[in-house]
Amino acid sequence: MKRILSSLALVSALVFAGCNQQDDSAPAPTSTSGAPASGSRGTIGASLLTLDNPFFKVIGDNITAEGAKHGYDTIIVSADKDVAKQANQVKDFIVKKVAAIVLSPAESKAIVPVIQEANAAGIPVFTVDIPCNEPGVKIVTQIATDNYGGGKEAAAAMIEALGEAGGKVAVLHFKQAESCILRVNGFREVIDAHNDSAKAKVEIVTELESGGAKDIGYKAAEDALQAHPDLRGIFAINDPAALGARAALEKAGKADQVVIVGFDGQPEGKQAIKAGKIYADPIQFPDRMGVEIVRALIKHSKGEELPAQTLIPTKLYKQEDALNDPELQ
Repeated sequence: MKRILSSLALVSALVFAGCNQQDDSAPAPTSTSGAPASGSRGTIGASLLTLDNPFFKVIGDNITAEGAKHGYDTIIVSADKDVAKQANQVKDFIVKKVAAIVLSPAESKAIVPVIQEANAAGIPVFTVDIPCNEPGVKIVTQIATDNYGGGKEAAAAMIEALGEAGGKVAVLHFKQAESCILRVNGFREVIDAHNDSAKAKVEIVTELESGGAKDIGYKAAEDALQAHPDLRGIFAINDPAALGARAALEKAGKADQVVIVGFDGQPEGKQAIKAGKIYADPIQFPDRMGVEIVRALIKHSKGEELPAQTLIPTKLYKQEDALNDPELQ
């Protein structure tokens, strides 16, 4: 009888063990508490510039999805363009002992001290979209749009739109973000080169803060129009600022007088291009950024060498593209 009971116990134990074997093909469960879920390879903590902007939400969603494929949990938080808030978020990641930290810095210089804290804690730091090229910090790698090249594409589009007459142009900036500084630098380089030989110059007459937001972009465009009633073009560093500028032009009755070139390629921006409200956008690929940053993290975890940065080229998107875009049909 004892032998029979022992055999039954052994069978039960084997069945129980078999039922608890993990399926390696299934995605790891996601933890919402910040602690790694059972079976997880760890947690990726990502602090993105602002989740109010759909662009960064796409990045965050793709970090989450790609991380899950490789067994990582994720914490995605919004810095809301606030350096102090972002610093506290990074400190929280450090306390939680996350496997890696991903940042799109609210301000590259100001975020240096807390990146140094993460470095000291031995947590690898990656940046996405907005780089941090400041001395004294260790960034494993940076995945970003070729913002400088995109700014050059934006300038070429503006020159084309203004034609042989040229004219006055306003720049709606967001100087807090290094990515936007690169866009404006690229834009200025091409405009300056054009003016060296062009009969009719494209004159950048003002550079105003847009906050990368509709409401501030609206006010900046209003101010530009008041100071320069003969304005012919606006380069906005992202779609929200461009859409705010368009609203200001419509209110002023100058929508047909001023050409807008934006940047991003968000759905609302693409619809505005299709409707002829924005002339063109150098479009970015935030979905690819989210995927590539996780792939870089995986390579780093395996000890592979990574380049200092990977730049993803933009693609100029105009009305013809929008009219043939299946996502807008």
